Amino acid sequence: MTAADYIIVGAGAAGCVLAERLTADGTTRVTLIEAGGETRHPFFRIPKAVGKLAMRPASLWAHRTRAEPSTGDKVESWRRGKALGGSTAINGLVYVRGQPSDFESFAELSGSDWGWDHIGPAYEAIERHEMGEGEGRGTKGRLGISLPGSDVRMAWHDRVLAAGRAFGLSEKADINAPDDMPAVGYCPRTIANGQRQSAATAFLQPARRRSNLTVITGATVDRILFNGTRATGVAFVQRGQSRELAAKGEIIIAGGALSSPGLLERSGIGDPERLARLGIDLVAASPQVGEGLLEHRALLMQWRMANAADSYNRNHRSLGLLHSGFRYILGRRGPLGSATFDMGAWLKSRPDLNRPDVQFLIAPHSMDRVAGKPITEPFPGMSMVVYPLRPSSAGSIHIDSRDPEALPVIAPNHRASESDRREMIAAVRAARRFVATAPLADCVAGETLPGPAFETDDEIIAAYDRFATCGYHAVGSCRMGKDDQSVVDPKLRVRGVENLRVVDTSVMPVIPSGNTQGPTMAFAWRAADVIQSENRERSGQ
Repeated sequence: MTAADYIIVGAGAAGCVLAERLTADGTTRVTLIEAGGETRHPFFRIPKAVGKLAMRPASLWAHRTRAEPSTGDKVESWRRGKALGGSTAINGLVYVRGQPSDFESFAELSGSDWGWDHIGPAYEAIERHEMGEGEGRGTKGRLGISLPGSDVRMAWHDRVLAAGRAFGLSEKADINAPDDMPAVGYCPRTIANGQRQSAATAFLQPARRRSNLTVITGATVDRILFNGTRATGVAFVQRGQSRELAAKGEIIIAGGALSSPGLLERSGIGDPERLARLGIDLVAASPQVGEGLLEHRALLMQWRMANAADSYNRNHRSLGLLHSGFRYILGRRGPLGSATFDMGAWLKSRPDLNRPDVQFLIAPHSMDRVAGKPITEPFPGMSMVVYPLRPSSAGSIHIDSRDPEALPVIAPNHRASESDRREMIAAVRAARRFVATAPLADCVAGETLPGPAFETDDEIIAAYDRFATCGYHAVGSCRMGKDDQSVVDPKLRVRGVENLRVVDTSVMPVIPSGNTQGPTMAFAWRAADVIQSENRERSGQ
């Protein structure tokens, strides 16, 4: 195989965008390496098949957390997609840009390349939004974005909007309008023509028609190869065989916040003492690798509804599910063609804040778990995922083995700070007030999860310990920054070595205010500009 100008490790949200952008000239040779496989199974196309995808071990990395006091000694599984498209192939499809202020914080810590002046246009470039032009939306990009349509809207949706207005929130036609204001509205989804738009569908699939892109699947990258401190290639395992691939130019790690730190550590970049204990030769001392892990703490709250007409539950069970299946097969319409959450609200936990710090994702369905598997509840219900948007409690993720198939260990460190605990409590209380606001309150029979037994501050924290999960939005484990202690510099270059960059959520120095699939794709789009510009300057073009 001819040595590539770029080797990209990981075909998730960032890797797929990079592959498309870096091969667009038709001459730059790129090899994209992904541990997972193709996404031909129908479940990868049906939006509401999220629960089915979560039960397919071959398509998942099931990272485990370490029990620790700050999370109530709870052990969790943080799932990530192991397939072309990465987690965008299995997620809930909610498309939240984050607030412009998030990216101004990026710029403050990591340079002007990452401010809203650059990220805003990147969003416009990637989007093909059904709402058309306006408020910074893109209409000519590859990523299909839609809103819940008339085929799924019902009186319940109107009640949520009316309750939000009564709660003091602005109703937004596009909740991603870049104004940092509290709001309620329909959630944009990465769905087009009733089908999931993963990063692979939107960006990689068109790029694979180009002869200058090579995609290798089923290949777990073990380590980066070096000549001194210069990255020269990658070593990977495919179908039980060890292989190596040389790079003519740069290597770009795009494994995500849970995989990229481990690859750096196995390659000899990390804390010297930690690497020495594992018998790994040191290439570059970088103690912050794997540190600074930030993640949203997501609590699922549920309510029983008074009337079946105010819930999708009957559409997700028995004959109702059969009918929904026929509707989807015949026209890609109905509940199976919708995202996990239809509605969203962004609000302030305190009036003195300058922007929202709590997100609600709201849906007219509810789930139970039987024998460890999620099932739709037999009565009508609604659900809301509640989380503070900017947690300060940072965790870590590190390898404890040189085996590339052995997943690193996560120490989440949730709720370690007093401010995080206050915001978690405030978020739950705000959710209860929201649902108790008319006219939404008029169709709610009662809270079922966590339930009225969790009322005091201590009980609410106990509910988080018992019921909450990660938000699947981890960032920061290979932090980008201007300071010498950061893992990568403002041009995404790994400090202490040459020819190696990281482009994924692991480099984000702050966590975006919302779901991360949109910010990751926009970030990667901007990263391609930065990489290409620097390489043109280096070559004198």
